[in-house]
Amino acid sequence: MDFSPSPVMQALLPKVRSFLDEHVMPLEAGLARGFWALQPELDHVRARAKQVGLWQPQVRREAGGMGLSVLEHGMVSEVLGRTPLGHYALGCQAPDAGNLELLLEYATDDQRESFLRPLLDGTARSAFGMTEPEHAGSNPVWLSTRADDDGAAWVLHGHKWFTTAVDGAAFVIVMAVTDPDAAPHERASMIVVPTETPVRNIPIMGEAGEGWLSHGEIRLHGARVPKANLLGPRGRGFALAQARLGPGRIHHCMRWLGVCERSFEALVHRAATRELAPGRTLGEQQTVQTWIADARAEIDAARLLVLRAAWTIDHEGLERAREQISLIKFFTADVMLRVIDRALQAHGAAGMTDEVVLSHFYRHERGARIYDGPDEVHRAVVAKRILSQARREAGQP
Repeated sequence: MDFSPSPVMQALLPKVRSFLDEHVMPLEAGLARGFWALQPELDHVRARAKQVGLWQPQVRREAGGMGLSVLEHGMVSEVLGRTPLGHYALGCQAPDAGNLELLLEYATDDQRESFLRPLLDGTARSAFGMTEPEHAGSNPVWLSTRADDDGAAWVLHGHKWFTTAVDGAAFVIVMAVTDPDAAPHERASMIVVPTETPVRNIPIMGEAGEGWLSHGEIRLHGARVPKANLLGPRGRGFALAQARLGPGRIHHCMRWLGVCERSFEALVHRAATRELAPGRTLGEQQTVQTWIADARAEIDAARLLVLRAAWTIDHEGLERAREQISLIKFFTADVMLRVIDRALQAHGAAGMTDEVVLSHFYRHERGARIYDGPDEVHRAVVAKRILSQARREAGQP
């Protein structure tokens, strides 16, 4: 496996970083004002990203993107992850990135015109409705939301929450049970539902957020959508969701590595410059030195794991990478949260404020150990695969 950036990537990565430094990171000071206040400035930055050829790195070229591989986009994603606004600025933010993958693969011609084109242009946002408050998110086949076929339309009844970015989204792709008597993994389908009513944004550690920077709650009480809004084959919702999640977790993990690097830089700068007494810096404390050394080792180890998983997807396919994807999800999330916590601790009381980006990372990234499957589930997946292999080698059933 060779993770060395190609000549193209060696030129691209510094270009992306310069774009962030010049146009995106200065906007972080406005995060406290909220997404809607920032949106006009972000729209300007997104238009500039298109002009300089940095729009949607994960989308194939014929659809208007940069056409990067999973590994290449992972490298870009780490750079973008250094700021909470990085992915949005280049049009590769979740949940739109995953929804774009679904629509590019499964949308009908009419769906491409109505739903895909605005996402590709960046003129609309979308959401993905999976999680329900009544059921454990770790058991994705346990859904109550249903879509009834009345012959003329789909009629939806259900309750979703932690529907990221649904506030202001043009539509949400809803996972709903369409075939209740089918096998567990063939009961649900994906249906595109236009969003026409206000949603409740769920406070995250006291911050409800707004727009793209929020997680909403939606209630579907008899919502009717055309039969043509079924996305992909009926009853194949879980299969489509799994295809969406694999590359998505690579993107998340590389973004988290960007969060790690930004937090690590803050930790090191604070340790090198903060004086505990005249002429004596925080970095002279052995505990802080241990934090720095451990963080450097952990970040580098996590990066290698993620790059290996991305390489495997590109060269051997998603199925061969499933165990690696579970590994990187829980390992990288743990590393990120430890690095953020150390950096915040080194900043003392200032770390708890919005004067530095660490508090934003702490609030919004703690969910990394829960979203897209809790750590415990991914650890169990890895352990079961290892034990199964050991039983086979021992000749046991």
